[in-house]
Parts: sequence; structure tokens; C-alpha cells
Amino acid sequence: MDSVSRRAANLMAAEFDAGGAAPLLVVAHAPGKITEPGQLSVLTDLTRALQADSRVARVDSLVSLDPRLTRAQYELLFARPELSPDQWARGLANAIARGNTTLLQVVPARDPLGPEIAGLVDSLRLTVPAPGWRLEVAGVSASAIDLTRSLYGGFPYVVALILATTYGLLFLTFRSVLLPLKAVLMNLLSLGASYGALVAVFQMGLLSGLPAPFAFPQMGYVEATLPILLFCTLFGLSMDYEVFLLSRIREEFLATGDNSRSVTVGLQASGRVITGAAAIVVAVAGSFSLAADVVQIKALGLGIALAVLVDATLVRGLLVPATLHLLGAWNWWLPSWLVRVFGPSTGVHSGFATVHGQVTEGPRVDGGATDQVPLPTGSVR
Repeated sequence: MDSVSRRAANLMAAEFDAGGAAPLLVVAHAPGKITEPGQLSVLTDLTRALQADSRVARVDSLVSLDPRLTRAQYELLFARPELSPDQWARGLANAIARGNTTLLQVVPARDPLGPEIAGLVDSLRLTVPAPGWRLEVAGVSASAIDLTRSLYGGFPYVVALILATTYGLLFLTFRSVLLPLKAVLMNLLSLGASYGALVAVFQMGLLSGLPAPFAFPQMGYVEATLPILLFCTLFGLSMDYEVFLLSRIREEFLATGDNSRSVTVGLQASGRVITGAAAIVVAVAGSFSLAADVVQIKALGLGIALAVLVDATLVRGLLVPATLHLLGAWNWWLPSWLVRVFGPSTGVHSGFATVHGQVTEGPRVDGGATDQVPLPTGSVR
């Protein structure tokens, strides 16, 4: 969306400082009154050090009123700021100085949300200009950096918990070691396709040149909350399709003992359900990406639509059946010690006979099977 505000922001970044719209607000606390000569001297050193930093375009503070003024002149000017003959000095002191506290406005020279400015924020928060001094950093850039770190600080643990919970539930459902692992990996594949599409479209501007409503603005970045929202949404949707497919395949396998036949029948029986459900999601999410004027909603809709489309076609229609066929009887492998803990599957085909936790006869199908492969040693169904 090429809005008026976005055009103004792009013009400001091109003609003026890149971070002019999102300056860092640095609150400096001194051990004494900020306009005292000793504190002004420390503030002068801090301001000059920031001005010399290549990541900083400009610093506005009590001692940046006029570059021609010396340290001694600033101390004289602010000795009694309320009585200063300079109206600019009086106004500045009233605006950004309160007792032992003053405000510095640091304008970034780079992308205010980029890694270099994040490093600048960190270094400022760790800086102690003099004994008794303390710096605190706020502003749009600092708030966005803090929000991103807050969101992603615990995100890996959430991902690990979701993956482990999903694996455990699928293991209890299908009584298999490899099927839940394959399901999780296939879901991550669909999710990766969605993330890659968002980077290509919104960060690299792949579709920015298309006519409306198919054009998507090039933001230069992916909004911080999108990967988390997409993970939570898509992982549940993709797992639904996986359960639909594997449930029907397992039913056929328990009835016949033929892995290849089970995959074929399961895909045929559940394919229409998966395709229909995916088509509805793609249509609804796609309408968000085309009709919405809010970039975050457009990105969310596009990410969901592409991920579900890939998941229902390439993943569930091609990769999952192919993997199940290649793994053969290993799909249903369960170590005998896990059988003793969780119990065997029920309704197993009569071709499975077990002695001391080891299959003695491979799966067989009445009328001749196409996949007469014994289950791996130590497996009980």
C-alpha cells in the first residue's frame, strides 16, 4: 500500500537522516543538579562521544545548542538558566532539564530498527559517563527492539514445547516412533515455505511491481510478530491435514497389513477432504492479502494462503505419500519395550503374530499383497 504517510517517511529518509522519525530518547541521571559546571562537563563529553559515533547522525542536548560555544561558555550560560539573557538557552533548559535529569535526543544515521542501532541502544544502556551517572534509553526504536527481544526470548522454548507435545500426542495416537517425527518435519517444511515467501515479498519486494490489488509493498523487513502468529496458526492447520491422512492410512493398514495399499487407499479416501478444507482456507486468507490495507494483515493472509496451498498439494499430496511408501514397514515400527509401556495397537490384521516381542510373520493381504515386508525386529503392533 503506497499511502501518503509511507511516501512522506520514504522522502524523509532519503532527504534527511534515516532515523529522524524514530530518534532515541536518552534520559541521563546525574548525581547533582544537571546545570552545575561539573555535571555539564560530563554531559559535554557524553554528547561529543555520541556525535563522533558513525551510527549517530545528530545529538540534541543542553550542550549542542551552538557548535561555536565552548565548554566554559555553556557552564556560564546555564549557571542560572532561569536568568539567562539567551531566550533559546532558557527555553531549552526548561524543556529538557529537570533537577539532576536531562534528556538527549539521539538521531540514528542508519535504519532505526536495524542491528547496528540495536547495538547502539545496548551500549548506551551499559554506559556510565561518570560515577553516579545513569543512562536510560527510550523512544520508538528502543521500544521496538525491546518488544522483539521480549517476543523471541522465550519463543524457542514455546516451539520446543509445541513440537514435543505434538510428537507425544501423535505417538499415542498412531503407536509409531517415526510417523510423528515425519509429521513434525513436514509441518516445519510448510512453515518454512511461508517464511520464505514473506521474506521474498515484503523484505525483498518480489511482487511490488504488480498492478493493484496484486501488488505488495516492499517494507525492507518482516514485521516481528508475523513469524510467531504464523507458527501458531499454520502448525495447527497443517497438523489437522496430517491427522486426516494418517488416520485413514492407519485404519487400512490395521485391516490389511499392506503398507503400499494403505497409503494409496488412505490418500484416495482423505484427499478430497484435505483439498476442500485447504481450498476454503486459501480463499479466505487470500482475500485478506488482497483486500486489506494494513500491511500486517496482508502479510498474515499471504503467509497462511501460501503455506496451506503448499501443504495441501506438494506436502500432503506428494511428499507424505512418497515418504510413507519409501519407509515401508518402518512407518509402523514400535520398540517392544514401548509396547510394554503403552500397549500394542488394537484391531491388528491377523497376519501379525508376535513371539517375545518380535514379529514372526510379515504383513499379508488376502488375495496377495504388494508390500510383503516384515516389520523391523523388536516391533510389535
